[in-house]
Amino acid sequence: MMTARVTAKMTARRMAKALGACAAAAVLALAAPGSAQAAQGVLVIDGAAHEDPSGCYPLGDFAPSEVANLTDEVAWAWSGPSCDGRVTEPVFPGHISVPQGRSIFIS
Repeated sequence: MMTARVTAKMTARRMAKALGACAAAAVLALAAPGSAQAAQGVLVIDGAAHEDPSGCYPLGDFAPSEVANLTDEVAWAWSGPSCDGRVTEPVFPGHISVPQGRSIFIS
């Protein structure tokens, strides 16, 4: 028979896993490509300006890329070369960053 203490620990673990899964789903839902409207402003990747950007852009293969997000949307760095894999980090509007990833998506 399980004691109340063991049952409480098991319940806490299940709740933590469920909350972790919900948090991960929320991050992916916010980061998933799919918006039809372009961001307003300029996304600068290694000095190349993309006016009113929308979609997936490659980052440097051999050296980290500098990204200046001068738009009104968050840009999301992805681990894969075609905005696939996993989201590695956001680049917020008005920020300059050297994100870890191989591509960047902005809606």
